[in-house]
Amino acid sequence: MSDTIGSREAVIVDTVRTPFGKGKSSGALAGVHPVDLLAHPLRVLVERNGVDPVLLDDVLVGCVNQAAGQSLNVGRNSVLAAGFPERVPATTIDRQCGSSQQAVHFAAQGILAGSYDLVVAGGVESMSRVPMGTASRGASVLGEGIAERYPDGLVPQGISSELIAARWHLSRQDVDRFALRSQELAAEARANGRLDAEIAPIKVAGPDGALVTVEADEGIRSTSLEALGSLKPAFYSEAMARRFPDIGWTTTAGNSSQLTDGASAVLIASGQRAQELGLTPRARIRHMVVEGDDPIYMLTGVIPATAKLLRRSGLTIADVDYFEVNEAFAAVVLAWMAEVGADPERVNVRGGAIALGHPLGASGTRLLGSLVGTLEDRDARVGVQLMCEGGGMANATLIERIDS
Repeated sequence: MSDTIGSREAVIVDTVRTPFGKGKSSGALAGVHPVDLLAHPLRVLVERNGVDPVLLDDVLVGCVNQAAGQSLNVGRNSVLAAGFPERVPATTIDRQCGSSQQAVHFAAQGILAGSYDLVVAGGVESMSRVPMGTASRGASVLGEGIAERYPDGLVPQGISSELIAARWHLSRQDVDRFALRSQELAAEARANGRLDAEIAPIKVAGPDGALVTVEADEGIRSTSLEALGSLKPAFYSEAMARRFPDIGWTTTAGNSSQLTDGASAVLIASGQRAQELGLTPRARIRHMVVEGDDPIYMLTGVIPATAKLLRRSGLTIADVDYFEVNEAFAAVVLAWMAEVGADPERVNVRGGAIALGHPLGASGTRLLGSLVGTLEDRDARVGVQLMCEGGGMANATLIERIDS
C-alpha cells in the first residue's frame, strides 16, 4: 500500500454529520424537516472544504422510509434546500440500513468508472417524523412469490436478533455487557473530543421558539449491567414463542440500536480532481462488496460479506486495524466477532449505534466518518465497515488511510 494517489482512485476528502437526536417527539431534532436536516451537513461539507457545489457531479442519498417528508426524492430536495445550484442532481437509494453505505459504493464506482470526478454520498432519517414502517403502512409489500417461498412468513428484525443470540449461544449478560461497552466507549469518545470533528452543530427552534444549538448526540447515557438487566425483552410474543421455542428472549431496548433522527454526508473525489482543487484526501476506498443471506436470520449477512471482502482484497482479518460494525443489535456484532475472529479491542472503539443511535438512512456514512477518524486518531492504516440490512443483506467497505 502506498500514499501515492492514482488519478482515478476514489478518495474520501471529508465526512460530516449532524448530532443524533432521540427519534421521538421530545428529541432535539424532532422539529427539523428531513430535507432541512440533510441540507445542513451538505452545506457544511462544501463550505468547510472550500468546494464550489456547482462542481459536484451528483449527490447520492440513502433513506429507508421514503414517505411523507422523506418522499419524492429527499436527496434532490435537500440539495435544493442546501442552496446548491439547480444543475446539481441527486437521487435517493434504499438498501435498508446500508442505504448511505451503498451511496458511498455507487459514488466510488462512478469515480473508478470515469463517470464522476466529485460527488457527495450521504443519508438521512427522521425517525420521529417518519417512523419505521411508514412507507409500507396499509400495503402488501411481499407479494405471492415470497409467501410461497417462506410459507411460515418472514420475521421482524428483533426476532432475527433473538434467533442469532440462540444460534450463537449468547446469554442476556453477554448482550447487555456489549451494550454497556458501547455506551462507555461513546461517552469516553465524546469526553475526549473525538466526536467533535464528525459533528456539525445545528441550530433548531427550542420549546419557546428561540433558536438553540444542538451539539451532541442525545443517545449516550450512563447505565450499568444492573440497569440493563432490569429491562424486559422488547420483541416477545406468544406467537413467536410458539414458532421459535429455543429463543431465550435476550433482546431489549438497552442492547438494541436507538431510534434516532440524523443526517450525514461524505465528500468523495477522484485523485486527479482532489489535486486540481487542492483538497487533502484522508482515505482511499480500496474494495466494496455487497452480499445476501438468509432473510429469516436477516442480520447475519455481515459474516459472508466479510469473507467476500477479505477474499477480494487478499487480506486476512489480522491485516485490518479497525472495524466499524453497525450495532443494530448487540447479538449481531457478537456473532460476527465469533465467526470471523476479530479482536474486540479493534471493533467500534468510539461506541456504536446502541449508544449513538441508528438513523437508518444516515448510519452508513456515519460509520464511515467514525472509521476514518479512528484510523487517524490511532495512526492506523486499514479499516473495514460492515452493515447488516433488512431482507438479509450486508455491505462491506475496505478503506486505507492516506498519511497527509
